[in-house]
Amino acid sequence: MYTASENTATIAIVLIAIGILGWGFYRAKQFGKLGILAWLQSVSLMTPWLIFFGLFAAGIYINLASILFLLAGSAGLYIFLGNRLRKASLDAALRERLEAMLKSKEEPVSAGEKAAEDVVGSDRRDIPATKLQPEVVPIPPEDLKRIQGIFGVDTFFATETIPYQEGAIFKGNLRGEAVLVRDRLSAALQERLGERYRLFLVASPEGKPTVIVLPCSNDPQPLAVPQKVLAAVLLLATIACSLETGGLLLGFDFFENMSRFAEVLPVSAGIWAVLLAHEIGHQIVARRNNVRFSWPFFIPTWQVGSFGALNRFESLVPNRQVLFDVAFAGPAAGGLVSLGMLLVGLLLSGEGSLFQIPADFFQGSVLVGALARVVLGSALHSTVVNVHPLAVIGWLGLVISALNLMPAGQLDGGRIVQAIYGRKIAGGATVATLIVLAIVSLFNPLALYWAIVILFLQRNLERPCLNDLTEPDDARAALGLLALFLMVATLLPLTPALAGRLGIGG
Repeated sequence: MYTASENTATIAIVLIAIGILGWGFYRAKQFGKLGILAWLQSVSLMTPWLIFFGLFAAGIYINLASILFLLAGSAGLYIFLGNRLRKASLDAALRERLEAMLKSKEEPVSAGEKAAEDVVGSDRRDIPATKLQPEVVPIPPEDLKRIQGIFGVDTFFATETIPYQEGAIFKGNLRGEAVLVRDRLSAALQERLGERYRLFLVASPEGKPTVIVLPCSNDPQPLAVPQKVLAAVLLLATIACSLETGGLLLGFDFFENMSRFAEVLPVSAGIWAVLLAHEIGHQIVARRNNVRFSWPFFIPTWQVGSFGALNRFESLVPNRQVLFDVAFAGPAAGGLVSLGMLLVGLLLSGEGSLFQIPADFFQGSVLVGALARVVLGSALHSTVVNVHPLAVIGWLGLVISALNLMPAGQLDGGRIVQAIYGRKIAGGATVATLIVLAIVSLFNPLALYWAIVILFLQRNLERPCLNDLTEPDDARAALGLLALFLMVATLLPLTPALAGRLGIGG
């Protein structure tokens, strides 16, 4: 039976989800037509899933043809809105560029030519002298002059230089596509100063394109020997915990019955397969994009073997598309392996299966409960359900992937949100995730554990990409939203009323 506190927790989560949706609409209105179109894209993408699970919650099952119709309609609407959004964005960009050109033409021609000459190759006499003093700007004056020389009226028209750490910030106007401008500026910087500096094209707090130049000494560094030792120790601890998890699932303590190693090995190997698929996915995509990704720091736990791993980038990320690809690859690989295990395990479940688990356990996840109801059918009406080990391992794998997809900090989900929506939204998502975890921790200690992990280890966002302006394409945005939706569907439990209507539990 579910307690009143569990019902309250479920209602609280639903209300928070509605609040986040309303908050998204409120923020979208500030950007006018572009914001509303972007918000409608997100709504159109999620509508089929919300309809499906809403009807499912009401005990109404729609057939495959209806599901395909909903998906096709959603995809068509998403593409239509995407085309409208791109057209509106282009119109806005053209208007902004035209206004900038008209404003520049208001100045005398000689002054405009002088300003362009100063930007391209002079000592930038328009910069106050105090900003060129070594004690204020750590970057050497001769280097600053060379850096100022890379800007031009056809790339980035710099209007202000501000000291920043050991480099400088250049405010101005972007005069072309962000990808092309950044490549041209970076090539010019490398030609003048070699590999001594890195150039970032980012958005200022006001949303304006800004160039930041920092010395390469600020680049991410590879793991030190002590860190590698820690990673190896955590790996060994994770292997030990996975063996203990296998023993607990089979009803005994492995470390008190180590002679039964052969019994726990298949279960432990299944957990390792999910973890390895996750990490291999990260590494393959990172190498394909010439990005270094660190060794994993596994988080061992006796409940499920491991809660996944923490990683960090050991090199600068070229753009937000690569950030998305690397972050998404891990949960996608681990999630597909887990989902495959779950479905195969459910299909193989029946009389004589190794595990007999209470049917109430399937109420712990909307996604798993829905899949189990479709595959096992009336078997879930019983108090105890015979389940193949692969189903249990797949379920554990989905939980591991879902936990790493929480939209917070440098977790995979946080990186996905940062890649799609930018740093400002990612920061808000981190705060919202911590608030939700704090509420859920009143009823589930696991939520408190993850809140502490995020707060002390993962709360900071990933550093900006070299080109932090260009957003990922619509396909990646759709995949990111789908991943976040499946994360919620995996971790969100069924309500008692819904479980009763579905016939899950004795």
